[in-house]
Amino acid sequence: MFSVVIQTLSVTAPVFVMLLIGVALMRLRWIDGTFIHTASTLVFKATMPTLLFLSVIKSDLSAALQPALLVYYIAATVGGFLLAWAWAHWRCPVADRGVYVQGAFRGNNGVVGLALATSLYGDYGLSLGGVLAGLVIFLYNSLSAVVLAIYSPDGQADARAIILSILRNPLIIGVTAAIPFAYWQIPLPDWLMTSGQYFAQLTLPLALICIGGTLSISALRESSSVAMSSSLMKMVWFPAIATLGAWLFGFRGAELGILFLYFGCPTASSSFVMARAVNSNHQLAATIIVITTLGAAVTINIGLFLLRGVGWI
Repeated sequence: MFSVVIQTLSVTAPVFVMLLIGVALMRLRWIDGTFIHTASTLVFKATMPTLLFLSVIKSDLSAALQPALLVYYIAATVGGFLLAWAWAHWRCPVADRGVYVQGAFRGNNGVVGLALATSLYGDYGLSLGGVLAGLVIFLYNSLSAVVLAIYSPDGQADARAIILSILRNPLIIGVTAAIPFAYWQIPLPDWLMTSGQYFAQLTLPLALICIGGTLSISALRESSSVAMSSSLMKMVWFPAIATLGAWLFGFRGAELGILFLYFGCPTASSSFVMARAVNSNHQLAATIIVITTLGAAVTINIGLFLLRGVGWI
């Protein structure tokens, strides 16, 4: 159990450190609001779409292909999205509901989830986790685009505006553009792949620095109750319900363990980038990311301990 704790901390600690660096840079006035706006735009429109594009084309879509598990994962993700949306009507002001819902269901599977799955289950965790991560990228971005458009500060969006927000979303474009390359295994030149990887590697540091720079004591205080409610949904209620459902559907061992890791991941940093891009409450998004990143180091380990204790994984 101690080794599992170390593995979890080794994945979540660097994320938290980058958040602290963002806070420090803002306090030292080495960065300012203009930098955060420019960097967030760069991440949303360029570096993150590149990262998603490369992630999809490098994934083996036939590896660890388990239709029943993939269907359940999709259904559970959509179910978690709808549950968070319904809960937001009771717990959250109208203007913040889009950010609340996104923070409650959108996990950092491409970084934390995949790293933990690989660490705990080796090559099998990497292959199955990679397929799950590639599958959910499009789903996360589509659902987030819908809920953020509906609660846009510009007013209630109609169906046409929602569809356009999905079609124009750079993250979705990046994933969609990569699907033909992955499906037909179309190779790209090595120099282009290397250049793309250099560019994509800017994504996580820049996004986390922007999140840290956005944080403030007053923002944490003002959004604490709403952020905590969304964070508890992400860290506790959603993974508990979804993992129990997976067990009832017959998943055991590594499959159930990987599903739990993906359901229990902290909120993805891309939720901040998307919230800022549509002028939603990005400070609330940043607070949710911080709370879930800190909390996941505890909740994931407790969950793994309980699942192993009852012999499910």
